[in-house]
Amino acid sequence: MAMKFWKESSSRFKRFITIIFFLVLSIVVTIAGILTPMSLQDAQDRSKDLNTTQQEIRSLSVWEMTLAIFENNFLICLLMFIPFVGFFIGSYVLYNTGLVIGAVGLTSDPHISGVLIFLALFIFPFSWLEYIAYATGFSGNLWLSWRIIRRKGLWELRRTAKLIAISAGLLFAGALIEALIIASSPA
Repeated sequence: MAMKFWKESSSRFKRFITIIFFLVLSIVVTIAGILTPMSLQDAQDRSKDLNTTQQEIRSLSVWEMTLAIFENNFLICLLMFIPFVGFFIGSYVLYNTGLVIGAVGLTSDPHISGVLIFLALFIFPFSWLEYIAYATGFSGNLWLSWRIIRRKGLWELRRTAKLIAISAGLLFAGALIEALIIASSPA
């Protein structure tokens, strides 16, 4: 029944479902990082590194912040598009993102868990835009890898290029929103 449904579905619908699947998986991988036990010293080190990065970002103009955030996130997303290995690279990055969020939760108020901090980030549109772009990267990776296996990789490259452009647009919009929020918030 499920295979029949999949085979009868349009290519766009299959790709949409694949992106939704990877969106959920990306969130799960990040939460796995958050829930990974760590020592207080390790958590403090990760929080200190994050604070240093945040201070460096805050010292930039809104435009420079936007470009710095975009550059970082787009590079991560491009790595996710790499056939076959992008899954591992992207999962590693998202897991480490979870470790940092978990460290923040551990070193801040003990009543606030890292998972709650992570979920609170989704109040902001930039979190949604970033995770949708990452899910698109994972999805593009899957489709391109599958087409390479089936010897139709060149045909799929055009669609992959479109997905990369869409991801870049999402990430740039997210970076601009994030930079504006950072610039308007008190230090």
